Amino acid sequence: MAISGALLLAFAFAHMVGNLKTFFGAEDLNSYAHWLRTIGEPVLHYAWFLWIQRVVLLIALVLHVTAAVQLVRRDRRARPVRYVHRRPVRATFAVRTMRWGGATLALFVVWHILDFTVGTVNRDFVAGDPYHNLVADFRVWWVNLIYLAALAMLGLHIHHGFASAARTLGVTSARRERAIKIFGSGMAVVVAGGYALVPVAVMTGLVH
Repeated sequence: MAISGALLLAFAFAHMVGNLKTFFGAEDLNSYAHWLRTIGEPVLHYAWFLWIQRVVLLIALVLHVTAAVQLVRRDRRARPVRYVHRRPVRATFAVRTMRWGGATLALFVVWHILDFTVGTVNRDFVAGDPYHNLVADFRVWWVNLIYLAALAMLGLHIHHGFASAARTLGVTSARRERAIKIFGSGMAVVVAGGYALVPVAVMTGLVH
C-alpha cells in the first residue's frame, strides 16, 4: 500500500506541475499536452508513453485499493466481537476520513477521466485542445465544487498517508518523525493547493 501510494503521489505532483502551465496560456498548455504524447520517440510510437503510464497507474491504483480492503478485513478479523465499553480513540479528521475519503477519490478519478480524457461529461469538449476544455469546464460552478471537494480529500489523504507510508517503509525514526510529518503536510498543501489554483483562477476570471 505504501509503495503504490508513493507512486500515485509522484504522479499527482508531476501532473499538478504540468497543470500550472495553464497560467502561461493556451499555447504553452497545449504544447505540453502534445509533448507528453511524444515522450520516448522514436523508440516509442506516438502516445505509447501515455498508455504505458496509464497502465502502470491503473495497476498502482488497483493494488492500493486492494491493500486498503485487505487491511480493513484484517482489522475486523482481529476483533470480530466489538468492545462493550470502548474508550474513544483520539484521531485527527484526516485519519477518520482515510477510508471513505479514499473511496471518494477513486470515484473522482473516474469522473476526471470522463471529463478531460474522454469528454463525455464536458458539454463543450474539444478533442486536442486541453486548455479550452479546462476553461470551459471550470466556468461551471458545480464542476468547481466537485473538484475542490475532491482536492480537499486528496490533501487529507496525503497528509495522513505520507507519514503512514514512511513508517511502513522504515524511513521514519523518533528523531525524524516530526520532520516527516511536516514534510507530508507541506506536500499535501502544495499538491492540493496547486491543483486548486486552476479552477479558482478560471472562476475569478484570471484565466479565460
